[in-house]
Amino acid sequence: MTGTGHASGPTAGVRRRPARDRLLAAAARRFYADGIAATGIDAITADAGVAKMSLYNNFASKAELVEAYLVARHAEWLALYRARLARAGDDPRAGVLAVFDAYADHAHAGYVHGFRGCGLLNAAAELPVGDPGRAAVRAHKEEVEGILASHLAALLPDDPARVADLAEHLAFLLEGSMARAGLEGDDHRLGRARALASDLLAGL
Repeated sequence: MTGTGHASGPTAGVRRRPARDRLLAAAARRFYADGIAATGIDAITADAGVAKMSLYNNFASKAELVEAYLVARHAEWLALYRARLARAGDDPRAGVLAVFDAYADHAHAGYVHGFRGCGLLNAAAELPVGDPGRAAVRAHKEEVEGILASHLAALLPDDPARVADLAEHLAFLLEGSMARAGLEGDDHRLGRARALASDLLAGL
């Protein structure tokens, strides 16, 4: 990947990716593989193929780049979920399982150095208490639990207390399986969690 402008030769006329996009893609690769603290600005700019000044033209600081990375990871997961939901149809049980399937899709993303679990939680573990990035990760996890609750509410419209309890239960199951999957480097635990969720939903 190269800088903004137009390519020469066979790709003439094709616009190259903007520097901001390449920096975000490089940050995503390096932050996920190596961690935020271990990844310096020089590594990101070298990976992106841009000058260091280009980074500061797009992001005021590394902290701002980290925040943009977290926002992009959230949007990436939502896209996976929406794609799964589109295939699930109108069945609220399938909607719940679409959340689990989107987590499995995340695990299958083809990471250069292997799957290491939830990129958002990995990032939050490195950030200090009070950091805006931690709030962004918390908001993402709360949104996932809210999505689960919205599907459960269609199954149990007259029992909001049970909906809240079940959504929390499933969120714990999902996040616990993701943590184990990250440690083990494969999606086996995610498949097991999906099966457990499916059994629970069959009883509703």
